[in-house]
Amino acid sequence: MSKLRDYLELIRFSHTVFALPFALLAAAMVWLGPKPIAAFHWKNLLGIVLCMATARAAAMAFNRLVDRRYDAQNPRTAGRHLPAGRMRLGQVVGLTVIASSGFIASTLLFLPETYVPIAASIPVLLFLLSYSYAKRFTSLSHYWLGAALMLAPPAAWIAAGGPIFHFAPWLIALAVFFWVGGFDIIYACQDASFDRRAGLRSLPARWGIARALRIAAASHVLMVITLLTIPLAFPPFGPIYYTGIGLIACLLIYEHAIVRPDDLSAVNRAFLHVNSVISLGLFVIGVADLLW
Repeated sequence: MSKLRDYLELIRFSHTVFALPFALLAAAMVWLGPKPIAAFHWKNLLGIVLCMATARAAAMAFNRLVDRRYDAQNPRTAGRHLPAGRMRLGQVVGLTVIASSGFIASTLLFLPETYVPIAASIPVLLFLLSYSYAKRFTSLSHYWLGAALMLAPPAAWIAAGGPIFHFAPWLIALAVFFWVGGFDIIYACQDASFDRRAGLRSLPARWGIARALRIAAASHVLMVITLLTIPLAFPPFGPIYYTGIGLIACLLIYEHAIVRPDDLSAVNRAFLHVNSVISLGLFVIGVADLLW
């Protein structure tokens, strides 16, 4: 059990709540509502969950491998599993390979209804893994992460049986892009000084914490605006959905109120707790509106 806990902590399994609810919301939009786009199948739901879990595990394990030397030099991350010696290099390599293989294998569950997931699995996986190198050459690495997670809603929509060329899942994806980019900027503020010393690129390291937080706030404003446009492409959403977006806007305001340039003590609370409520809340509200 302790070894299992090490693996789950290494990949930050609890952070799966960030992208998974958006993927499940996109699938629910296909299956639920007054006129379902496609019929619900349990194997498709299982496939979506397995793909999300394995893809994220592969990306996180690979990130720990690639960043292990930087993690050892950074006081905030020196206690992570590889720098601290709690796990061996071979174990993390094995986890990366197994999770990557599991992701590709999970896309077989969508056959024969659609071949798109299996055809896109390797390019998508390579894009997810490549994020780990982004901070070495671009200060927009936060939005590379956003682009990686934004693939989840359209992928789930297609896997659930929705048409590829439909605006709704791509609007959800755009909202995820702005949301993730914004909160990753907030999280990166903790390492602004270290990133400068180590030659790593991030918006806080390049522009300073105060300006980076303003960019994050602007990104979250764009997220809310994007969420408000989704009913234009997906009319089944109505008053319940709009009420939920109002609550999400309030949570984002709170998130930016508790993180200040001169006080970053609440970053972890803003990063995990507030954003978990946002993603899970949007899923619950969206499904409630479709069922209503």
